[in-house]
Amino acid sequence: MADQEVAGEEYPTEILEYLTAFESSLDSVDEMLKTMMSVSRGELLNKLDPLEQAKLDLVSAYSLNSLFWIYLVTQGINPKEHAVKQELERIRTYMNKVKEITDRKKAARLDKGAAARFVRNALWEAESEESKAARGDSHQSKRRKQQN
Repeated sequence: MADQEVAGEEYPTEILEYLTAFESSLDSVDEMLKTMMSVSRGELLNKLDPLEQAKLDLVSAYSLNSLFWIYLVTQGINPKEHAVKQELERIRTYMNKVKEITDRKKAARLDKGAAARFVRNALWEAESEESKAARGDSHQSKRRKQQN
């Protein structure tokens, strides 16, 4: 809202700052929508993998429903008693599922074979007398073979 428009209308001074911030936010949303609408949806989806496509669809649906929520508020309708609330909750549920999938992809993977080798080699076992004797016998037999 231009200062001239505000000066011409009677607004309580307490909400002037909120109205200015709201207008700034609307301008930002308008710019983002123009940017998104400048590229065809098919073109945009071709450039993204399926997970990114799901994220884009969810953000789009959430944004539109949030804007509708704001519209209801401006019309004096309580959005908490409207079906838009359930829709936003449904979208949030799917957003959480996509986040879980993304987190699972980022999680470190365990190489079981390498872990087993690491643990086996890291653990020290004292040799029993029998194994020492057996090893000693094999060393002696090897020496005899080499001398012959």
